[in-house]
Amino acid sequence: MNGFIDLVKKRRSIRSYRSDPVPREMIESCIEAVRYAPSASNTQGWRFFIAEGEFKERLVGEAMKGVVVPNKFAFEAPVVVVLAMKLSVVTHRLGAGMKNTRYHLIDAGIAGEHFVLQAAELGLGTCWIGWFNKRAVRRLLGVSALWDIPALITLGFPAGEPKPKNRLAASEICTFRSAKRP
Repeated sequence: MNGFIDLVKKRRSIRSYRSDPVPREMIESCIEAVRYAPSASNTQGWRFFIAEGEFKERLVGEAMKGVVVPNKFAFEAPVVVVLAMKLSVVTHRLGAGMKNTRYHLIDAGIAGEHFVLQAAELGLGTCWIGWFNKRAVRRLLGVSALWDIPALITLGFPAGEPKPKNRLAASEICTFRSAKRP
């Protein structure tokens, strides 16, 4: 294995899971990876809610209610992770107002990616879900509107081997520029 690049290549969006429960130690390992994610001004404004069992079924039912999208696979994942971001963090509010940058979404992406990469390292599958009923999830978790919920992440053992995906060549996504020297 070639380290990090092999891990990144291994990680896929999984939409079919075995019913085996995910051991608590594996979930805690993913959370440990999140602890080391960078954030704007080191605010660490994220909270990860881990939904399992009957609560997960209720959560997915509420999150997907009335939403016409192909996210029904979330019902078969043994775990659904709710990624919540605190909106009251000063950096997030100032950034949104002064720079028109939603730093909490950048922080959420970094923290969530730490989670899913650690899951891949452990042989677990994940899939980001961004289209769901946020209000229903917030209400079910009992969190105020001071928290945004940018994503759900399904988690479990993949039901099969994911197919490789076509990726653009490096030359199609990167352009090198350098300043001319006098």
